[in-house]
Amino acid sequence: MEVRAQKGSGKLQQVITVGRHQLLSDAPEAFGGEDSGPEPHDLLAAALAACTTLTVTMYARRKGMALDDVRVRIEHGQEAGVYAFRRHIEYVGELGLEERQRLTEIANKCPVHKTLSGSIRIETEAR
Repeated sequence: MEVRAQKGSGKLQQVITVGRHQLLSDAPEAFGGEDSGPEPHDLLAAALAACTTLTVTMYARRKGMALDDVRVRIEHGQEAGVYAFRRHIEYVGELGLEERQRLTEIANKCPVHKTLSGSIRIETEAR
């Protein structure tokens, strides 16, 4: 998969292309942008939230759990010299304590969580 970003129509706006999908990213007005889309850290938090809900939902369906919905809220920002994500998960449905605990274990195994928790290497080629 390839992701591309290029200047959009705003001062700092970026048009992001992911496969056949497009979305916008921008900086808040306080940083010289026009707030026409989420800033990059928000997109990273959104990826964690979406991956969590998808992974938990797929697991619950496969195991026949009575999960009606899963809601994820991510708080994020700089804390004590590191960038921190605080994930809040709400399971909706007739689930026992053990099922909820298992779903949280599965949430911690979602691919984006594993990526953000592990070592990341970024190779840059500039022309």
